[in-house]
Parts: sequence; C-alpha cells; structure tokens
Amino acid sequence: MSFQAYLDNVQAKTGKSPEDLKELATEKGFLENGTLKPGVKAGQIVDWLKKDFDLGHGHSMAIFAYFKGKTS
Repeated sequence: MSFQAYLDNVQAKTGKSPEDLKELATEKGFLENGTLKPGVKAGQIVDWLKKDFDLGHGHSMAIFAYFKGKTS
C-alpha cells in the first residue's frame, strides 16, 4: 500500500485529514509550530490514535511519518 493510500484510508475511517490530525496533535501537546516536539515518540502518537480513533498500528505510523515531514 502506498503512503498516500494510508493517508486516504485514515481520512476515510476517521473523517479527519492529516492536517486535521496535525491540529489535534498540536492541541494534545505533541506538536509545536507544525513539528514534533523533542522527546515525542512514535508510541505516544500510535497510542493516542489507537485510543481516540481506533486506528491500527500501520495507519498510526503513517500519521507519525506525516508529522515528521514525509509527504510521499
């Protein structure tokens, strides 16, 4: 599955775009000025997305990669 397919599936499942999730992650204190805060680990993001949005590990990791700047 391509990276974009992961992002599309996340949006279909949650109703939230990757940018929407970025805003929520900022509110949660994971991001600052659009980038991950120092010390924020993948596991924290995965746990949050699993708990709040029922995403699986792979889709959560795709969002983490997006937060780190991956675009394709």
